[in-house]
Amino acid sequence: MTEDYLDGALGDFSGYMAADELYDGPWCVLSIVDNRSFKRLVYEVLDHDPQQEDLRRFFGRFREKLDARGLAVRGITTDGSPLYPAPLAEVFGAVEHQVCQFHVIAELAKSVLHAVARTRKTLKAQIPLLARGRPATPLQRRVARRKKRLEKRVTELFDHRHLFVKHHLTPREKRLVICLSRGQPCLRVLRSIMDEVYRLFDRRCRTETALNKLAKLRRRVRAFKSVGKTLQKIFSPTLEKALTFLDDSLLPATSNAVERGNRRHRKMQKTVYRVRTLDQLQGRIALDMQRDAQSQGRSQTLETLHRVRAAAS
Repeated sequence: MTEDYLDGALGDFSGYMAADELYDGPWCVLSIVDNRSFKRLVYEVLDHDPQQEDLRRFFGRFREKLDARGLAVRGITTDGSPLYPAPLAEVFGAVEHQVCQFHVIAELAKSVLHAVARTRKTLKAQIPLLARGRPATPLQRRVARRKKRLEKRVTELFDHRHLFVKHHLTPREKRLVICLSRGQPCLRVLRSIMDEVYRLFDRRCRTETALNKLAKLRRRVRAFKSVGKTLQKIFSPTLEKALTFLDDSLLPATSNAVERGNRRHRKMQKTVYRVRTLDQLQGRIALDMQRDAQSQGRSQTLETLHRVRAAAS
């Protein structure tokens, strides 16, 4: 990484950064990205799993680059890994630390989907076994009808399981959720709790208001013993850190800026599978950073071509 690249990348530094780690075989890539312009700022490739001391050195070197240019960090976004809080507080002080909203909601959604799967498994165990052939007696016909109803219920719960964690439901989907949760009150409670979780992240609120809502939601979860174990993530302190962005209109709620670069890297792995040595890995990341550095020129070229084409037509 050259100083010329850093000068260009930090020339319009927003003050908000996102950090993440990417595991690639025996290597681990640490990255810092501008969380508003989506430019990769610095990176480091480790030959072992990152420890807090590695992150402390990594963030310290980045802080030196910023201090040399008279820049400061206003907000930091990471995932919920326990690796980050201590090094960030030590290097950057009292800068706001936002935990990625997407990661927190994804963990809660996973817990709800596991609960739906357990309900489906319970219903499947209730399906009666029938002898081969057509049911002959009235009792056998009743059992056959019950078996068909339960099989249909299990299939519907599997096909529409996403409705229990979807953010916005249409009126038709709301009616379908009511039908799916008939006889299973815990599923209806889980759906209503997910609605409350999504309301916590409303930008029209402040962090203090959202924390008060969260306290009420936690009391409600404790009251429902049947869903208490399912939603233990509600009591995680990372959920409180995920509400930090509500007091800063410019602080991004997610770490999508750095995750997008990681997704590009994963896609590159599928087409260039031999990117496994340290030199090749660093070279591929350098190419990706060169792509970011040339993005403004590509945008200007495309705009010029579109204007010329529009004028010619």
